[in-house]
Amino acid sequence: MQVKILSQKYNPLLKRKEVVFEVDHSQEGQTTSRLELRNSLAGLLKTKVDLVHVERVETKTGTMIAVGEANAYDTLEQAKTVEREHIIARDMPSEKKAEEEKPVEEEKPTPAPEEEKEKGE
Repeated sequence: MQVKILSQKYNPLLKRKEVVFEVDHSQEGQTTSRLELRNSLAGLLKTKVDLVHVERVETKTGTMIAVGEANAYDTLEQAKTVEREHIIARDMPSEKKAEEEKPVEEEKPTPAPEEEKEKGE
C-alpha cells in the first residue's frame, strides 16, 4: 500500500488538518482498511492515530487507486467535539466496536441456599 498526500491545509477554526490522499493498493489486491489508512496517514502527518479520522475513501472504477479525505485534529477533545459520531464509529477497530455493541447483562442475584434440613435423631 502506498499512500500519497495530494493536498493538505490547516483549518484554524476547527483546529485540524484537512487532507486529500491517494492510495495505491494494487499490491494487496483489495481495498485497504480504514485502520491501516489511519496508521499510514498518522505516520505521514507525524501525529497520533487517535487524532486521525478518515472521512471517505473511493476507489476509481477499473483501477487499484483510491482517493479519500481525512482530518487530523490537534487534540482528542477537539476530535470528539467536531467529528461526526458515525465517522468515529467507522474508524474504530473492530474489537472495540464489538465490545461497545455488546449488551450489558444484568447480574441475577443468586438464590440463597436452602436451609439445611435437620436430620431426625
